[in-house]
Amino acid sequence: MNISEIRVKLLPRKTDKLRAFASITLDECVVVRDIKIIEGGDHLFVAMPSRKLCDRCPSCGGKNHLRARYCNDCGTRQGLERTRSDERGRPRLYADVSHPINQRARDQIQGAIIAAYHEEVERSKQEGYQAVRFDDLDYDYLEEYTQE
Repeated sequence: MNISEIRVKLLPRKTDKLRAFASITLDECVVVRDIKIIEGGDHLFVAMPSRKLCDRCPSCGGKNHLRARYCNDCGTRQGLERTRSDERGRPRLYADVSHPINQRARDQIQGAIIAAYHEEVERSKQEGYQAVRFDDLDYDYLEEYTQE
């Protein structure tokens, strides 16, 4: 696997553990967006793109996130135990959209993204720093994270 490009979008707010978003291009053929760089305890880690899991309301069939207490469509109270547990016994609320198939690939991707993050942080400290542009990507939703 050849990593063709990594883009890192630093987030100015330090109020939560999310430090940056990244996109990675593989073999100049495939791009994976919405990769999160998160500070966890004593180190950074990479969270691959994911989506919230949903189920259907038994009354009306409306789609609701698994943590919703009431149906978004009809208002019916939803059951409390609607999630399956993961291998650690925690409720499974998200599903990966894209992820490495094996540990070696995960280590290669995470190592490259974390290195690119550190490089971007160092560049950001230089006078006249210009943030990496994401104009060609659909990153409008980042506005909520980039407002200072």
